[in-house]
Amino acid sequence: MELPVSLDPSGRQSLQRQLFDQLRGLILSAGLRPGTLVPPSRLLARQLGVSRNTVVLAYERLSAEGYLQARSALGTFVSHDLPDSSLRVDAGRAADGAAARRQLPRSSLAFRGRAQAVVSPGNLEFDFWLGRLDPTLFPLAAWRRLVNQVLERVDSGFTEYRDPAGLPELRTAIADHLRPARGMKVEADQIVVVAGAQEGLNLIARLLLREGTRVVTENPSYQGAAYLFESYRAEVIPVPVDEDGLCVDALPPAGAAFVHLTPSHQYPMGFTLSRERRLKLLDWALRTGAYVVEDDYDSDFRYRGSPLMALMGLDQAESVIYLGTFSKSVGAGLRVGYLVLPRPLVEPARTVKALLDNGHPWLDQAVMAEFIASGAYDTHLRKIRRTYLARRDCLIDSLRNHFGDVALSGTDSGMHLAWHLPAHFPSAPELQGLAAERGVGVYSLRSGAAHDFGGCAYSESTLFFGYSCLDETRIRAGIGRVADALRDWQRARGTSLRPARACSGR
Repeated sequence: MELPVSLDPSGRQSLQRQLFDQLRGLILSAGLRPGTLVPPSRLLARQLGVSRNTVVLAYERLSAEGYLQARSALGTFVSHDLPDSSLRVDAGRAADGAAARRQLPRSSLAFRGRAQAVVSPGNLEFDFWLGRLDPTLFPLAAWRRLVNQVLERVDSGFTEYRDPAGLPELRTAIADHLRPARGMKVEADQIVVVAGAQEGLNLIARLLLREGTRVVTENPSYQGAAYLFESYRAEVIPVPVDEDGLCVDALPPAGAAFVHLTPSHQYPMGFTLSRERRLKLLDWALRTGAYVVEDDYDSDFRYRGSPLMALMGLDQAESVIYLGTFSKSVGAGLRVGYLVLPRPLVEPARTVKALLDNGHPWLDQAVMAEFIASGAYDTHLRKIRRTYLARRDCLIDSLRNHFGDVALSGTDSGMHLAWHLPAHFPSAPELQGLAAERGVGVYSLRSGAAHDFGGCAYSESTLFFGYSCLDETRIRAGIGRVADALRDWQRARGTSLRPARACSGR
């Protein structure tokens, strides 16, 4: 390790004193933290171009005053117990310096925004947090094998910049997957690889939003999208959803830059946008000149019937921007997602990606490309679909066993479902609190990484359960504790839990 020390041979102080003062300053400013190994005297002397004796004498003085500690055969380390008097003196000087710095004028912060919730807020024994994957389902053996294969033939992958739009092999593999899976006419050159769906949304916003631009989103909506558009100071227009998805008739007739929606499994309610509304939405986009951002975050998980064709598959006018991610199917820690863009937006999007980060890391892209092209991705999807279906069924059965004919939405696909509480139950936020007291995480609309713009009928009466991260045993145990919490609540009020309203049929 080389230290940021510079000596002046023509200075008034001796080289030994200069070295002592600078090392002491590094220690007191925490540039060298307690327990840090300092360079051997011979190496530091070579770095500074001075005699070794100069360094040895400076080290000896620092040791004598309690700043360094020599350990035989191990080296010289910064002391854990530094001299109190020096600390007090330097703390006073630092405080004076900080006060002076605070008086300097600063430019105002241009950014204004809120961070979305991406991790569970508590450490709970049974946590139904939305969107969390079970780490035991990660395809570790296949991934390790593919990493080794890619590394064996690596040439310049680690050392050269690549196309900011993404590795050609990965873009080709994604296009080959989407054509049959989502009914899309897509070519590899329409794809830009991004660091998950959130960066994809940022890239779209960078392309199309400025202060005051109108943008439409669902109400309730994905919190990360709502907060992002807000941070661009756009005029966000919320449009309600019902059991057929986005209420297209409520779209603004004057249009907007784009509408962001989750048509396959509306986040968070779980509704699926009907084919009739899909066609009406595309007609609205064509008439108003708006883009449609199709956020297909978990469309790989369909449990009943055939999936509806993607909006981009129905689009005939290059109105749709398709946003996909591997965060839900493989792992959020990989940070790999993609945009499929209308051709007029491809080159601007590539430029934005270049300005953001010059492209996604090479190794993750290369391994993902092999994972898809080898067929391992399809195998993995079949496995986790079966697992998630079993967990979904277990959750539904557990809710019905404890609470009767529960009203649910979002059960046909995805990784979470919504329970619409009967009128005689506590409110969703209250029930969330009761469950948390028993170590169970269930989530009301405003606490589950979703956003309510106000006036949403689901805020007080809907609870959300992510089931992808818990096995059947833990699901049953968690719902049992929720039932216990509700029974205690019922006994305290002399009410009954059983007369649940009829199921919605979703």
